[in-house]
Amino acid sequence: MTRPTRLKVVLAAFALSPNNAGARDVGNGQSAQFITGGCINDADCQSACCAGGAEAADGSGAEVGICSAEAASFQNGKTGCGFVDPNADATLAAAQAQVEKQGF
Repeated sequence: MTRPTRLKVVLAAFALSPNNAGARDVGNGQSAQFITGGCINDADCQSACCAGGAEAADGSGAEVGICSAEAASFQNGKTGCGFVDPNADATLAAAQAQVEKQGF
């Protein structure tokens, strides 16, 4: 395995994705989402911090938001609070599908 390939494998192993357990709170703007749950903007999060830099769980590679404590909003590849999902419609559809799959 060449050095660049090895680096890609290591980075892929540490990809950050939102916790699907909070799918029902994605995009509702109720400040109900817990830290590590998905978000489309700050209004979704209890912490008022939707950080960018997470990767969609569907394997598309799309960047999605993840609720974070402000102090941790630049850790593990996150890009800081204030993320606004440019693909909000797709993120909301994926969250709704997850809610239906979970049944809650």
